[in-house]
Amino acid sequence: MTFCAQLTELERQIAADLIRIEAAPRAWIPSRGGPEGAPVHDVVIIGAGLSGLSIAFGLKRQGVVNVLSLDARPEGQEGPWLTCARMDTLRSPKHLAGPDLGVPSLTYRAWHEAIHGAQSWDSLGKIGRADWMDYLRWYRRVTGLAVRNETTLTAIEPFSDGLALSVEAPGGPERIYARKIVLATGIEGAGGHAVPAIVSENLPREVWTHSGETIDTSRLAGRDVGILGSSSSAFDWATAALRAGARSATLFGRATEFARTEVLAWTNFPGFLSHFADLDDLRRWRFMRRFFDIKTPPTTEMFNAACAFPNFRLELGCPPERLGVENGRIRLDTPRGRFDFDHLLLGTGYDIDLRRRPELANIVDDIALWSDRFAAPEGEADASLGRYPYLGRAFEFTEKHPGTAPHLASIHVFNNGAVPSLGPICNGITGLKYGVPRMVAALTKGLFLDDADRHYAELMAYDEVHFSVSNTKT
Repeated sequence: MTFCAQLTELERQIAADLIRIEAAPRAWIPSRGGPEGAPVHDVVIIGAGLSGLSIAFGLKRQGVVNVLSLDARPEGQEGPWLTCARMDTLRSPKHLAGPDLGVPSLTYRAWHEAIHGAQSWDSLGKIGRADWMDYLRWYRRVTGLAVRNETTLTAIEPFSDGLALSVEAPGGPERIYARKIVLATGIEGAGGHAVPAIVSENLPREVWTHSGETIDTSRLAGRDVGILGSSSSAFDWATAALRAGARSATLFGRATEFARTEVLAWTNFPGFLSHFADLDDLRRWRFMRRFFDIKTPPTTEMFNAACAFPNFRLELGCPPERLGVENGRIRLDTPRGRFDFDHLLLGTGYDIDLRRRPELANIVDDIALWSDRFAAPEGEADASLGRYPYLGRAFEFTEKHPGTAPHLASIHVFNNGAVPSLGPICNGITGLKYGVPRMVAALTKGLFLDDADRHYAELMAYDEVHFSVSNTKT
């Protein structure tokens, strides 16, 4: 059987499996109308990458079908996989469950074996980044999810029966109405790129690029490149630049040695991922202080790939002291002397700061942060942790001042900003199988409770005949 035929057969199996497990129950949510008769979606998901698609499929399996996913990028470019991710493979082990939500025929493994064969799976070390994106494209197609691409959320406002979303679409600005929204907006969904002040205050914008941005790496050919940072994204940068023909790449790290521990490997057990959110605030705070204190190491594969280039230089324990432009080149002064470059690449991570999210500008002053709700014991303060939103058990924003912004309860956060409140179940593959069902349950609970009186009225009027007798004996 050819691989094309194997994929066709797999898709037949998926259809059969979904029927067997009653994965598409009847739609049960009463429809509502918005202003001037506009349709109101039960759920709008912002982001159609790994998390957004998984939540949409989870809702479909619960009979919630009036769902729309929006993504700012063109179809097939959602998430970081083909844009700003530069590693060769995923960090996660290949066997981790993902958006399949327990359906074996929907797993990455099933798709990989249908495309490449079982022997390829057996010999596979880690999943290739491009293969993972191909799988997600296929997943979106076979699950039949409603997605609008090239549509950017710009503002959120309450209306009498839900939320009004201002979006910028290819045809111009639009208004979309929803009862609930999910912000499945990834690693920068609660803030933005972390750019050191020494860079932003001293260099023209055109001479540096953050790892979260896209760049045509061919621009780096024949150029001397400096890289700030010593974690995974910095080594991804170095390898990408050198593969593109950079004349040299020098990586500068403040730390004198690399992080060696992958903290997500420790967290990956059912007790922690299922019940972290059930801990009291003090325990959650302490777990998260330690969680964020363990820095992410570079992958062995990308470290070795960078070091294999003779024109790669590694300077650990060598922080930048001064930056500027001199004679048309970047001048970097360090404790080890002066370095000159043509372009600077930043592997400096992401900041948590809800004020950097333009779509939240209308509501950000009403959102409670951890610093608003929790006073750390002496010696355990952490300003960066305090900037995270303090979410409720349903992933929802909570009010800074109770009773002033009830609409926040209908805005659910499934991005990096949710980690201190719910645990690492909303920021990657590892916790996805725990986070998505919890989010779906929260959404369906809210939708049912909001309509409980309407459901009761329907029950009182219910008179469908299921039993009848044509012949009786007297």
